[in-house]
Amino acid sequence: MKVYDIIVIGSGPGGYTAAIRSAQLGYQVAIIEKYAVLGGTCTNVGCIPAKALLDSSEHFHQAQQQFHLHGIQVGGISLDFAKFMMRKEEVIRQNTNGLNYLMKKNKIDVHHGVGSFIDQTHIRLDNQGQEMTLETRYVIIATGSKPATLPGVAIDKQRIITSTEVLSLPELPKTLIIIGGGVIGVEIASVYARLGTQVTIIEYADSLIPTMDRELGKTLVRLLGKLKITLMISSRVQAARNLGNETLVTCLDKAGVSQELKADYCVVAVGRKAYTVGLNLEAVGIRPETNGKIKVNGKRQTVVPTIYAIGDVIEGAMLAHKAEDEGAFVAEVINGQKPHIKYDLIPSVVYTWPEVASVGSTEEQLSEKGIPYKVGKFPYSASARARASMDTDGFVKVLTDPTYGEILGVHLIGPRAADVIAQAVVSMEYEVTTQEMAHISFAHPTYAEALKDAYLQASGQGAINI
Repeated sequence: MKVYDIIVIGSGPGGYTAAIRSAQLGYQVAIIEKYAVLGGTCTNVGCIPAKALLDSSEHFHQAQQQFHLHGIQVGGISLDFAKFMMRKEEVIRQNTNGLNYLMKKNKIDVHHGVGSFIDQTHIRLDNQGQEMTLETRYVIIATGSKPATLPGVAIDKQRIITSTEVLSLPELPKTLIIIGGGVIGVEIASVYARLGTQVTIIEYADSLIPTMDRELGKTLVRLLGKLKITLMISSRVQAARNLGNETLVTCLDKAGVSQELKADYCVVAVGRKAYTVGLNLEAVGIRPETNGKIKVNGKRQTVVPTIYAIGDVIEGAMLAHKAEDEGAFVAEVINGQKPHIKYDLIPSVVYTWPEVASVGSTEEQLSEKGIPYKVGKFPYSASARARASMDTDGFVKVLTDPTYGEILGVHLIGPRAADVIAQAVVSMEYEVTTQEMAHISFAHPTYAEALKDAYLQASGQGAINI
């Protein structure tokens, strides 16, 4: 029987980070992965392939719509959809190869199959009927999540599909219905709308990306409209059916009128749910909450002190970087260290174009709590760098404490917002004030410079850059 210090179940961002950090700290580590490749949802059927398709589709869109404005004349633009998808597969392969290398470099044993608890120190590994038992001192559960659905909407993975299947369609659909206007929904919509698909988003809330600052959602509605995406806000899906060669979706629009919509495919993008199937948690006395998530304490320990859980299987935002932070956190806790994670400073990003990024409190949250705040706002239309790249849509908004200049929240919709937000996270992590940020030198011209101008506005000085 192979004996380890730590066994990690699940090889997504949380799992592989936990395994690598544990190995770096000198532990004998094994990682168990249900599927044939490492990386979990994010690497194989989520974040990474989605970003590959988003970038490819944006290049195609620019070639069609913008190149001529730069004096670049191209003719006969066409899309090779098979090659479009093939590039995405190559990106995935490069990332999984990178993970294989890191496992070998850090001397981590990789076991493929389903891992389940026998007791607190023994894990059964079932690889297509071939079983073995592994012994360990600690276990880290990092099994992630699966797409959720709605009552009346049965996912068949043929015509009624999820974010997994839509990333590998056999042909470019002419029409597409997306149920859900959150992060996943708007990113999928962006990919296919740029390629010429007629896309309809049905969102139950009264705004897109409803968990983020409302002004971001309102602006995204306008920008997605430029891609001719049909948006049905405040609409409730009642049913979806596979008709063979197309789907039929029935919903109530915001006026309460029943609507029937047809499309080649219906994508269910209403969020994700924790995945713990097959772990045999009852053998160690762990009972998931009603939402399927595992309850943990501040150290991310379950009711069994030697068993930890991280990522999508515990409370909090289902974000790859949140899982990564927790993976390293748990390894260091086991090692006797005292790491910390500031959950309110974990940024959220939407990879549409322009991108959307946010960290800290929204205006709605501050108003609801009765917390006073000032707003510093700067539009990308006034940015020299944005004008040069023809990316003038969007803005930077900074929310600050009116007395001491503490930064309470930063919200961006604009070019490279996903990268610019990191600077805001650093400033909030180390409690730098708006006045101090406004006096830091930013390179000119840059997209990040818009952030400095928003700080200047919030500090009362007013923008001085273009």
